Amino acid sequence: MRLSWVAPLIKAMRPRQWMKNLLLYAPMVFDRQFNLAHLEEIIRTTAGFLIFCLVSGAVYIINDIADLEADRKHPEKRNRPIASGQLPLNSARLAALVILVLVLPVAYWLSPAFFVVTVAYILLHLAYSKWLKHIPLLDVMTIAMGFVLRIAAGVTLIQVARFSPWLYIVITLGALYIGFGKRRAEMALLAEEANSHRPVLEGYTIPLLDQYITIVSGTTIIAYSLYTFSAPNLPDNHLMMLTIPFVIYGIFRYLYLIQVKHSGGAPEDVILSDRPLQITVLLWGISILAIFYFF
Repeated sequence: MRLSWVAPLIKAMRPRQWMKNLLLYAPMVFDRQFNLAHLEEIIRTTAGFLIFCLVSGAVYIINDIADLEADRKHPEKRNRPIASGQLPLNSARLAALVILVLVLPVAYWLSPAFFVVTVAYILLHLAYSKWLKHIPLLDVMTIAMGFVLRIAAGVTLIQVARFSPWLYIVITLGALYIGFGKRRAEMALLAEEANSHRPVLEGYTIPLLDQYITIVSGTTIIAYSLYTFSAPNLPDNHLMMLTIPFVIYGIFRYLYLIQVKHSGGAPEDVILSDRPLQITVLLWGISILAIFYFF
């Protein structure tokens, strides 16, 4: 592969999306193992994080190959490396194959269970690229399942004693919230041409998406609130309930950005560009670490 293709290849793997893979650390953090006494677990989880970054990058390449013609008609996606021709199609196919062939044996070496979850993640997104992204509701639910599999991958890399199932529910609902918000932003951006750029949008309307967003945002807040005082591994002083306002504000802020600022088509761009949302996530994270490890 020529060196001139390296930069477009990395761009096609969407490094900005890799922040989602930080969810692999969630089981360690919420099981109170994120400290030097569990250095081996931290190293294993970091290796799993890097593997998921490469695997998800390969999946994004495959998805862009499948969406090539639609992306070329999209006002923003036409600038992606494969759609714009910066990364030749054959090179993209070869790169995705090589990444998966090299990474999967390492995943098995880390943990057979982690290998199974990684393969499930790949197959899920291949099914998404081929079929599921064209089916309303299943398209967003598939995206949410990808977040849940990241959590499951993190669980397989360590010995988890007290990780609460409530977090699976919170992650699922939160991912649905972001997914429906993304669909709404796409419809608002593309307007009358939405169906031609992404056929699945024909199965949605903005009022319908607003109802979905209202349902999942409300249930996310309820589920997280229930977690903060009912999970078995939390401090008995109920200090975790102090993190609820951060979650509420983050959900409301994202909704404001979608409906007032008309952003949200690329959630990772929103998180990387909106300062109030960044501060909220940072304060929430600091609060979690403080409550778990200092109180």
